[in-house]
Amino acid sequence: MRHADTNALPAVADERSASLVAIFVVSFAVFLLIALVGGSLGLKWRSWFPGAEGGQSLPGAVRSAVYSFMSYLP
Repeated sequence: MRHADTNALPAVADERSASLVAIFVVSFAVFLLIALVGGSLGLKWRSWFPGAEGGQSLPGAVRSAVYSFMSYLP
């Protein structure tokens, strides 16, 4: 009887974790750029992002929007 390689599972988890961090960082940068441009033009950008409506600060609202966005990913 042959045992499965148990070292393969952490590698898959680390790869998925790194992918999620990369998606978060890129999404945060894009949403932050949109929020900064919208804010500098005087637009109500918080209504554009789901989850950002109740945010009190710019980074908090953008973080909420990114988490909402990431919840839609498979």
